[in-house]
Amino acid sequence: MGKFAVADAKISEIWICRKCKARNPRGAKRCRKCYYTHLRPKRKEIRAKKAV
Repeated sequence: MGKFAVADAKISEIWICRKCKARNPRGAKRCRKCYYTHLRPKRKEIRAKKAV
């Protein structure tokens, strides 16, 4: 997690659509843009880039 607890708490409320990658509010059952029902929570940790 990051340095700021308030920001981390706000990020954890975001859901991401697996189809169109749109950000959705907490508690959403479907995407606000494409109405797709498969959502995932936003990742909490920062992922490292792959080495080439």
